[in-house]
Amino acid sequence: MSDLLTPITSSAQFQFGWKLCAFFYIIFTVALIFWTWRDADRRGGMAWFWAVVVLLFNVPGWIIYMVVRPPEYLEDAHERELEIRAAETRLSRDGATCPSCLKRVEPDYLICPYCMKKLKKPCVNCGRALKMSWGVCPYCKTKQTAGEVADAMAPAHTTPREPGPAKPKA
Repeated sequence: MSDLLTPITSSAQFQFGWKLCAFFYIIFTVALIFWTWRDADRRGGMAWFWAVVVLLFNVPGWIIYMVVRPPEYLEDAHERELEIRAAETRLSRDGATCPSCLKRVEPDYLICPYCMKKLKKPCVNCGRALKMSWGVCPYCKTKQTAGEVADAMAPAHTTPREPGPAKPKA
């Protein structure tokens, strides 16, 4: 059987093709190791470990790395954290979100235009928006009436009761 293949394997074209395939295999392996090293390093993985795995197991090692590698680059994770922190800072600085539906509202709104939740109460004297718990207006120094404070603390979505017969007091 080997006598049949000897003329083919000893030809110059076959030798050149064999050497060319071996050269491409070596280049491919080095490129795969380098890519794995660089990708694992950018993702915060153990770059040297995965480079050795790809060196020893070649494509199957690379496939294993592709399955278990971290899902995002460190720069992307850091950028996402900065964006979240910036958005939280913007929201806390504005402080203008409805506590019920979490939509953006203006600081001087008395009710939320989306869900109709009572956000603030008007001052009995100057009419400016006050926090529900304030007993005095900081703008005009007017003391708010007890009924106004009690009305402000009541939920906005309750309906008033029908007037009915008064219960006798014991």
